[in-house]
Amino acid sequence: MMQYFKFSFLFTFIGLVLAGWLGYSAHGMAGLVQTVFIAAVLAILEVSLSFDNAIVNAVILKKMTPLWRHRFLTWGIAIAVFGMRLVFPVALVSVVAQINPLAALNMAIFEPNVYAERMLSAHLEVAAFGGSFLLLVGLKFFYDVEKDEHWISFIEKPLAKLGRLRAIEIAMSLLVLLVIMSFLPDEDKIRFIKSGLWGVVTYVAVDGIGAWLEFSGEQQNDINRASAGMFLYLEVLDASFSFDGVIGAFAITQNLFIIMIGLSIGAFFVRSLTIMFVEKETLSKFAYLEHGAFYAILSLAFLMLLDPFFHIPEWVTGLLGAAIIALSFIWSVKFAPPTESDT
Repeated sequence: MMQYFKFSFLFTFIGLVLAGWLGYSAHGMAGLVQTVFIAAVLAILEVSLSFDNAIVNAVILKKMTPLWRHRFLTWGIAIAVFGMRLVFPVALVSVVAQINPLAALNMAIFEPNVYAERMLSAHLEVAAFGGSFLLLVGLKFFYDVEKDEHWISFIEKPLAKLGRLRAIEIAMSLLVLLVIMSFLPDEDKIRFIKSGLWGVVTYVAVDGIGAWLEFSGEQQNDINRASAGMFLYLEVLDASFSFDGVIGAFAITQNLFIIMIGLSIGAFFVRSLTIMFVEKETLSKFAYLEHGAFYAILSLAFLMLLDPFFHIPEWVTGLLGAAIIALSFIWSVKFAPPTESDT
């Protein structure tokens, strides 16, 4: 098992050394201890929030060609580390504060308090966008008319039957957005619904591009083109999972670079878990683990969408997702029907 995590542990060592150096440069030994501890906490937070992401990644990754699988594990980690953990926070503050990205980066370095305030001011938009996207991801799994294996049958069987209605998951997501918006203060309604609609549009666009790539080759079901679409889908999915972690990290520290180091360590472990799940065929051995991951995704989506009314700490969100997946694992071990390999 350790072979899957060797690069993650190596990156953890390098990351914690860098975090310690940043802390020591600013505040001596006390700063070193503090920054190393914060980076470790952020890494654990990221893994707990994204464990279900690793399972969903594995579901899709096993359908991809070896080439695109390798690209996801190389290009994808670069996008996850530098794109979502550094470029995204800077770009978001740049848009919110209406300043250029370089000025936003300078603000992060020299005025971290102001930067954190601007970052947190965009939480409503980020939660609406990420929540609506993840809601569609979760609903698409359960509104599947071809889905014949169910964990919680009295919930999943009726939802699978409703999957006969075309685009039912989009209709339900829009209905959820409209209901939540109706309870928001007037000054927040437009911000929330615009961002939520962009989340829906992004999901539809990514899903549509994936379908177009799959069926636009000389041969129908061209697997290489389909894999390219899956790669795009996984990157947007990873971004949606990252939103809550990036925003929540500012409640722990206002240092952008410590946040980047801590969350990136977690991202490496999520990639390692994904590889292990694929190569060990974990999902085929535990029948309800995938179901648990999508229930966890739905719980995260609703917590993000309800964030304007009450904020659930990220560690609670992570524990909830982990508990749902742990329950699905236990249920798989005790009650799952035998697979072909078992007979």
